[in-house]
Amino acid sequence: MNSDAASALTAASKRLAAISETPRLDAELLLAHALGISREDVLLGRHTGPVPTAFDALVARRAAGEPIAYITGTRAFWTIELMVAPGVLIPRPDTETLIDAAVAHFRGRPPRRVLDLGTGSGALLLAALDEWPAATGLGIDRSRDALAIAGANAERLGLAARAAFRLGDWADGVSERFDLVLCNPPYVEADAALPRDVAEHEPHSALFAGRDGLDDYRRLAPGFARLLQPGGIAAIELGAGQFSRVAPLFDGQGLTISMAQDLAGRERCLLLAAGLESET
Repeated sequence: MNSDAASALTAASKRLAAISETPRLDAELLLAHALGISREDVLLGRHTGPVPTAFDALVARRAAGEPIAYITGTRAFWTIELMVAPGVLIPRPDTETLIDAAVAHFRGRPPRRVLDLGTGSGALLLAALDEWPAATGLGIDRSRDALAIAGANAERLGLAARAAFRLGDWADGVSERFDLVLCNPPYVEADAALPRDVAEHEPHSALFAGRDGLDDYRRLAPGFARLLQPGGIAAIELGAGQFSRVAPLFDGQGLTISMAQDLAGRERCLLLAAGLESET
């Protein structure tokens, strides 16, 4: 790394320390974006020219609270790189817990049909289709803007032939059964304090779910078993400490209910498994 780049990164890191928990990483990602190279190339000093003037403007946007992913327009998730923009929730590493749980469930017998409820950028559906090359899937969202981004991601990743997207309200009107159902619903309490970059930039419709954060789980739960093929599984993201309150909402449908933790040991994923002989 040349001295100009090193100095620029140090200055940017100091500037971003007040807004970010990872100021150095943010600065490196922004410099890589300004240079049109990877962060790895930045760290290995593969660019020897001057620091672009655009870098200062990118740092200023981040210092004003704009999320890194909206500035660069991309976010890595599972094994894929997604385009993201205002109007869709930025995929989080915690959400990969859903895919990880599905991989464990389907080891040796891959799913053929996948449903992603509230698909947003298409992160969960497209990660699943990338994981299982013979699978096809459907993503549903109530936002036309989100569906446009999801469709563009499918095209960019070469998955458009296996991914369909539909405007809809959760599973209303869905009569098909699926081997795998994925869902990351809004689950934040209405009065919860969120980091500035989240509260001021990400879509509130994808974050907040009523006073207790459970409104969308209540809407999803009734008749959920009708969506699953025998032997199928649903993986639904949870907010911190919500498992004991959400699981009872899905009781009484003949589904086996369990939970998967994220890498930090938090209750992150509600798992609903249909028995092999289930006819519900």
